[in-house]
Amino acid sequence: MQHRIEILGTTLSVADVGQGPPILFVHGFPLDHTMWRQQLAEFSRDHRCIAPDLRGFGQSSVTADKVSMEQFADDLAALLDALGITEPIVLCGLSMGGYIAWQFVRRHAVRLRALILCDTRAVPDPPEAAAGRLKLADDVVRLGPELVANAMLPRLFAPNTSAQRPEWVDELRQVMLATNPHGIAAASRGMAERGDARPLLPAIDCPTLVLVGEHDVISPPAEMRDIATSIPNSVFQIIADAGHMAPLEQPLATNAAIRRFIESSTNSLFSHES
Repeated sequence: MQHRIEILGTTLSVADVGQGPPILFVHGFPLDHTMWRQQLAEFSRDHRCIAPDLRGFGQSSVTADKVSMEQFADDLAALLDALGITEPIVLCGLSMGGYIAWQFVRRHAVRLRALILCDTRAVPDPPEAAAGRLKLADDVVRLGPELVANAMLPRLFAPNTSAQRPEWVDELRQVMLATNPHGIAAASRGMAERGDARPLLPAIDCPTLVLVGEHDVISPPAEMRDIATSIPNSVFQIIADAGHMAPLEQPLATNAAIRRFIESSTNSLFSHES
């Protein structure tokens, strides 16, 4: 079921499917909730799956200028309130969704039952990369989202995915092209200003799955292994033959890893799971 929900001065479009312990899926940049469709199909069988279009993306309202990772995290907490979800959640974020997850840990840790971090980074942008994001923000408003699609798509998928499933690449291109350029710009400015999450990692006290595609060139496996090493109660999983979009490229392997994690690491918390 798709809802439109007003929170914190904006309107979010939200997929809300299934019943059971809640899982909140947070998409990457510059995408929307549909990147999680294979996870929603699997986990809505025994969980309540919440997958919003973040502020400025998909069918949600656009906030001009800048949206910080803190704002996105507060949006998610307000969304849970609006949906009447008071029990702790599993938060699953990919890429920018992981950047938002760091802020959710900082600001709303009491609401977390477990974390799933897919193809993301804890380090901040170096100055040249931050400057590149700010330039991109200005350029996309002038030139349109095709600029972003052309720059990002060659780096998102494993070589086999690009060669064997060109329709998936095209699908993501269409999502990007449909995204409001002001939403892209606002999030890009927010990402440019994000801080270093590495000092936070040793203090994360909920079960955490760190999952990465074998061929991810944006958040490489070695870097994500370091994230897992720094989080006390974590599991590290490489998804074979996947790039930066592991949940989309290899949904069966990704779903199996997530289900194993939920059933083993949080079994005592999800009392009705086997």
